[in-house]
Amino acid sequence: MFSGGLARHVWAAAGVLCHDGLLCFSKYILACVSRDMIIYLHCRAGQTLIDETRAGRSGDGLAQRSAAAERGMLRWMVHLEGGPRRVNHAAVAVGHKVYSFGGYCSGEDYETLRQIDVHVFNTESLRWTKLPPVRTGGREHAREVPYMRYGHTAVLVEEAVLIWGGRNDTEGACNVLYAFDVTQHRWFTPKISGTVPGARDGHSACVLGKAMYIFGGYEQLADCFSNEIHKLDTSSMCWSIVSVRGTPARWRDFHSATIIGTKMFVFGGRADRFGPFHSNNEIYCKKIKIFDTETNCWLNTASAQLLPEGRRSHSAFAYNGELYIFGGYNARLDRHFNDLWKFNPEAFSWKKLEPKGKGPCPRRRQCCCMLGDRIVLFGGTSPCPEQGMGDEFNLMDHSDLYLLDYSPNLKTLCKLAVIQYSLEQSGLPHDIRWELTAMTTNSNISRPIFSSHG
Repeated sequence: MFSGGLARHVWAAAGVLCHDGLLCFSKYILACVSRDMIIYLHCRAGQTLIDETRAGRSGDGLAQRSAAAERGMLRWMVHLEGGPRRVNHAAVAVGHKVYSFGGYCSGEDYETLRQIDVHVFNTESLRWTKLPPVRTGGREHAREVPYMRYGHTAVLVEEAVLIWGGRNDTEGACNVLYAFDVTQHRWFTPKISGTVPGARDGHSACVLGKAMYIFGGYEQLADCFSNEIHKLDTSSMCWSIVSVRGTPARWRDFHSATIIGTKMFVFGGRADRFGPFHSNNEIYCKKIKIFDTETNCWLNTASAQLLPEGRRSHSAFAYNGELYIFGGYNARLDRHFNDLWKFNPEAFSWKKLEPKGKGPCPRRRQCCCMLGDRIVLFGGTSPCPEQGMGDEFNLMDHSDLYLLDYSPNLKTLCKLAVIQYSLEQSGLPHDIRWELTAMTTNSNISRPIFSSHG
């Protein structure tokens, strides 16, 4: 069916899926016109690969997909430039779209109050759009729209994105709860009750059922790190401070907190060696801390033998019952990271992963959202190319975006082969050529690049 070098290219792309010969071509027609070096890829409907390669013959789909990632299917698929140039922004996945809120960009004005901006990435078209500012129609309505900020959090609860915390150079930190209706693109401020957490930035927010948990951050009024847990019941919109048992995690900011099952897994962040107040004696803890939301107890945990370096401003997400972290920064080592680690809660062990393809450069303060078997990672800041991997005060803000696929199908791998080997596309179906164009065409909404300081 295939001949010569082209056949090798196609099978090199698809070979990673050939475990136990479990490829199903019934939904595909792959043909090659060797004279023109054309791959014909056609996928019209239904299942593109036999389920055993993704879900496992035994029915243990989660374990099989995790094992598939370790066998080499995990792959950086797409790299696009020209999106929103943002640092310390917050984002959520909604359906097949990613909504990104605010953030910092060197050279922008953060002293004049203005509405927070909202950018939307469509994972089907691979295009960014910027939503128009909301018409407020008076001072009262203007208060329902958050001002531009960074260091805030965003979580999705049903059809509303809840924005909390963060800071602006004029107003400082904020503790007002804002909600964004993703169906109507409308802002509102829910009526709340209870004990509202103090204004802060660099905290974490995660959702379990109808509850949003806020942990840590740097409190503006107290001028110190926090290690308290605050809970918002989104059914009643009532805040409460959680009375915890056990030994709590250290005071910290710019950590990650990720829900797996009914437990919250806290990793990394910036803390101080001597307690909650910042004395420039920073430490970066490597150990996982686990909070059980059913018992309100911080659990005593074993020490894993292999540990990633401690870091702050990294990304973290859960996939198939395991915790993943990417990137971040350690000031004591003066080092930015672009490594990907996986933590297995049952074995209480870490493993460093090596995805195929070209991934992001070392960075911190990026955003990372999971959609199905794919991760969308975008923005953040890195040392200027001439500065090396450290240098706190010579940073370059990013407008790029990467897709990490945990289980790429045959169609996707063949498209990558077409791109990698610059194969002729004129004989391909229109929809495939459109998808190839989307995978290789940069966006054009980013601001010019500036260096940041701090």
